[in-house]
Amino acid sequence: MAHGTGALAQFIPSPPISSFHVGPLDIHFYALGYIIGITLAILITRRRWRALGGNPDLVNDIALWVVPAGIIGGRIYFDITTPGDIPHVWYGVFAVWTGGLGIWGGVALAAAVGAWRLHRLGITVGPFANAIAPALLVAQAVGRIGNYFNKELFGKPTTLPWGLEIPYQYRVAGGIPNQDLHFATFQPSFLYELIWDLALAAFLVWLGHHVRVKPWGLFALYVAGYSGYRIFEETIRIDSSEYFLGLRLNMFVAIALTVVGVVWFVIAQLRPERPYTVLPPGVPEAAGAAEAAEAIPDEAGDGTGDVASGQVAAVSPVAAEPGEPDEARGTTPRSDG
Repeated sequence: MAHGTGALAQFIPSPPISSFHVGPLDIHFYALGYIIGITLAILITRRRWRALGGNPDLVNDIALWVVPAGIIGGRIYFDITTPGDIPHVWYGVFAVWTGGLGIWGGVALAAAVGAWRLHRLGITVGPFANAIAPALLVAQAVGRIGNYFNKELFGKPTTLPWGLEIPYQYRVAGGIPNQDLHFATFQPSFLYELIWDLALAAFLVWLGHHVRVKPWGLFALYVAGYSGYRIFEETIRIDSSEYFLGLRLNMFVAIALTVVGVVWFVIAQLRPERPYTVLPPGVPEAAGAAEAAEAIPDEAGDGTGDVASGQVAAVSPVAAEPGEPDEARGTTPRSDG
């Protein structure tokens, strides 16, 4: 594969459009990707939360709060860390449909709002965080497809067969260094992240099914795993970014959050486990058991429950200490998220 004015042999072509019209509406693939990703995250979390004995409808309630918070937090983070990419129109700081949501800002504000809502409902946050962790990665992976249609989030020039073609006007708009403008194909870092997100989501599900991960543990690994990948990604990205001490600003964020995530996971695993609630106060215990009784791990494949055909899992508004049989039910609850 040649670059610049030479003939291109093999590459990933850029899509010819970034949106389509439905009547008077202009539907952007970037926004559509996030809508699909959020929908999948809700469906996955409902199934995982149900397997823990919680009411899956709670996920819909939480989504009504955290989705807007995530979009707002993500846009605020983007505007602060990448001001040069804000469209030069009066509504530029709000124009999420043109691209520009910072994952870390979105997750931070969404997590804070979600935790507040769960506390208001009398539900322990840690188990819910474990349930949602893989779903967040799936949503992020689908959202990266929108970056492909926006011709953004690409890396250094490459001659690899899977190099991504970026038209000249997008190279200029992307703020890449002048010395790289004559190249035609670049590292598809959005694709690398998509693959990593799905692989990490699968690993978290597998781990939760095979290892007793305490509340907050899977979410901590999500933070560490995603941020650890971003350390690599920040070394290959050349699109516009704010710099500090010669490095992209997000590199420092990635390093810090990787360390925080690892330490958080270790603390969560070493800390004595306490009883937790998955149902609001006043909800009959049988309601939780009935919800859990319908969740079959072999069918769900999400590693969040111990319910097998003909066997009802032990789920209670207040779970017993791990390893201590609940004499009232003769079973022991799980908390592996």
